[in-house]
Amino acid sequence: MLQELHIRNLGVIEESTAEFDSGLTVVTGETGAGKTMVVSSLRLLSGHRADASRVRAGADRAVVEGIFSFDATSHPKVSDLIEEVGGFVEDEEVIASRTVTSAGRSRAHLAGKTVAAGVLGEFASGMITIHGQNDQLRLIDPVRQLLAVDEYAGLGSLRAEYREARAAWVALAKDLKKRIDARRELALETETLQRALETIDAIDPQPGEDEDLKMQIQRLQAADELRAQMGDALAVIDGSAGEVDADVPTAVDLVAQAENFLRSDDEQLKKLAERLREISTLLSDVAMEVGQSLAAVPDPDELEGMLQRQQELRELRKFAVDVDGAIAWRDEARERLSKIDVSGEAIEELKSKTEAALQAMLGVGKKLSTERSKAAVDFGKAVTKEIKGLQMSAEIRVELTEVEPGSQGLDEAEFQLVQGGHANALASSASGGELSRVMLALEVILAGKGRTMVFDEVDAGVGGKAAVEIGRRLARLAVDNQVIVVTHLPQVAAFADAHAYVAKNATDNSVTSEVKLLSDEERVEELSRMLAGLESETGRAHAEELLEMAQTYRGKL
Repeated sequence: MLQELHIRNLGVIEESTAEFDSGLTVVTGETGAGKTMVVSSLRLLSGHRADASRVRAGADRAVVEGIFSFDATSHPKVSDLIEEVGGFVEDEEVIASRTVTSAGRSRAHLAGKTVAAGVLGEFASGMITIHGQNDQLRLIDPVRQLLAVDEYAGLGSLRAEYREARAAWVALAKDLKKRIDARRELALETETLQRALETIDAIDPQPGEDEDLKMQIQRLQAADELRAQMGDALAVIDGSAGEVDADVPTAVDLVAQAENFLRSDDEQLKKLAERLREISTLLSDVAMEVGQSLAAVPDPDELEGMLQRQQELRELRKFAVDVDGAIAWRDEARERLSKIDVSGEAIEELKSKTEAALQAMLGVGKKLSTERSKAAVDFGKAVTKEIKGLQMSAEIRVELTEVEPGSQGLDEAEFQLVQGGHANALASSASGGELSRVMLALEVILAGKGRTMVFDEVDAGVGGKAAVEIGRRLARLAVDNQVIVVTHLPQVAAFADAHAYVAKNATDNSVTSEVKLLSDEERVEELSRMLAGLESETGRAHAEELLEMAQTYRGKL
């Protein structure tokens, strides 16, 4: 319940504090006094959009603060929210505040913690409901109409069961679609990998083959020069090849001569001779290896075949930069191919689960539809009874239409206004005053307990006896709820438990307003002003009579 509302620099209100009690509180005042600022402040506390134009001219910021009495047992979701933000409750009271700067920046606080405006919205949704002329648009929303029928019939648990069943079906259906799409992609990937492996296997590359081939081609292209170089080297070393004069000693001959010259009993010469012998052996080894290399120089006739093989290996560059990389890619591709499962067994199993979930959802949905059909008739009668009491010569009928399974079930609702035997959609046929009365009728038949309900001139376009009936119904709502009503009708204001008056003080330089609670005598004066527009004995008498009638009715509730 809202206990206190403090407003500073919002609209024409410079600073004012209003206290609220249980029951019905009405807010009245002259046109332009700022009555709607009370509702605007509550909308700010409900997380609605902050509008810099609402900040009082000359002020740098507007501040709204509300103190709510709070019972954690009655509002478990709100309690969990406060705990989640790390807030605290003191003496079963929660403070919510909103600051809006002239630059349009906004800051929100809840239970002593800075929070996002959306968090205030969550808090307010569990504590307060605001109805204004613009909120009548929500009444013509098909989804909200369907929710109203469900709430009337107490179908909350069945709705929850349907949502749970639908969520299970949606999850399985998404998974099935994903797997089917993936199966197509996997099939394409499989085909691509198989073709690539066929290409690589046909080429049959060997590790390092491209580099070896490159070296062989280079040698082959210089084969004649290599043969000449190695032949000359062998001729110089041991005379076994090359065109060298036979009378010219070879390196082996010269080393052997030197070794013979050093043969002696002298130890130092012996060592030197031994080293020359080792050199002779090393020369023989080199000559043998050069001879082997000379024999391994490829035949120039092989060059064409090698060049063709090199061209084949270049085809592998679409897989990697070299042969070894292509071989590694082939091994990875084979492993990947072995793990790809394109069989339909898993998909068929998932299809069965999805179908079962669909049937389960439809089963709950049909049950929900049956209950709605039963409730729609009684709901229409209940709303019709209320609006007739509000002086509307019309009937409300609920038309349910079967639709594809959606978040709300298998139905779509349309409220119809039946007048003169003709049924038309409420959205297109009802006037503003009629929408106000229908909305109030819904609140009366759907009212729970322990809520704070705010009505902003929902009595617009209504007068006479209908206004009295609106007052009576608001008084009935206030038996189990806190009801705050901004009104211009004395017939409504007379039924209040408390009467708040927004007083305007105008000077040559400024206009300010304040909110104050009226005494019994002041209430009579305000009702007289609202009835006649001026103070007179006749007006006072009428006001007193109206107030007495309303209070007598309230005493019977």
